[in-house]
Amino acid sequence: MKDEGFSSGSMLLSFLLGGIVGAGLALLLAPQSGEETRKKIKEFADDVKDKTTGYVDEARHKVTDFVDEGKGYYEEKKSLVKSAIDAGKEAYEKEKEKLSKGHNA
Repeated sequence: MKDEGFSSGSMLLSFLLGGIVGAGLALLLAPQSGEETRKKIKEFADDVKDKTTGYVDEARHKVTDFVDEGKGYYEEKKSLVKSAIDAGKEAYEKEKEKLSKGHNA
């Protein structure tokens, strides 16, 4: 059964935000000096930034690939539909021609 209302992107974002908040609270509540805490927060923020950039790049590539694949699928189906329409028109014209010859005989 498909879970409606939550996309994988929103679930990933929720997971990331939860991790960030949890890690931030852990850093703030840990017994250490202010300088150490600031250093750890900066390192953590840099790490989160790098990971987020990686996730965004990966998502961008996946979306681009998906769109390109969709365009190819569309073009393929468009070509098939056009061929079917052309074949239908040709069959119609042949049948019309047969019928007009049968009435004139």
